[in-house]
Amino acid sequence: LLSLPIASRSGISCGFVPALFTATSATCVTGLTPFDTWSQWSGFGQVVLLLLIEVGGLGFMSIASLVIFMLRKKVGLKQRMVMAQAMSLNDMQGVVRLQRIVIFGSLSVQFAGALILFLRFLPEFGFRNAAVWGVFHGVSAFCNAGFDLFGYIAPGQSLIIFNDDPVICLTLMALVTIGGLGFLVWQELIWWPKRKKLSVYAK
Repeated sequence: LLSLPIASRSGISCGFVPALFTATSATCVTGLTPFDTWSQWSGFGQVVLLLLIEVGGLGFMSIASLVIFMLRKKVGLKQRMVMAQAMSLNDMQGVVRLQRIVIFGSLSVQFAGALILFLRFLPEFGFRNAAVWGVFHGVSAFCNAGFDLFGYIAPGQSLIIFNDDPVICLTLMALVTIGGLGFLVWQELIWWPKRKKLSVYAK
């Protein structure tokens, strides 16, 4: 998809190898890229990148579970076993409920981060840029992907232009930390005052 001409801002294909490298980097959330994201990719290309980042950040099983939940299909034994394995659980009891909490909790945190960024960008950069940047950077930061669209302002500069902006920096730092630790860890930390017990994974 990224090698298609429609994915490039210039309308000329970037070539298969650079597209494969970028797709791999986005899915594995490394942040390595041969291009400035905004300068190279069109709106279509940016959406593809965003979806790859989301799949890489949340995990394939979480995305598959989200589709199952949205279609209101019954989760079978095989799917429950895979979910439990993906979340490093010892048993399948309550795994579907837990998967719902993880998915919708993660999406809620991303939405909250995107909203804060949108409100910060809105007065200076207008509604469209604020909305696109809020969503893209909210997802990118939560998934620890490292991709940005600030090439619109200064190609290749990334967050350097906002290094003294506390709202942007603190919001992105919070998203990176929350996404890096994972929703299951945060849930255990929230319950810790009552349970006084943490799993090995949370520790």
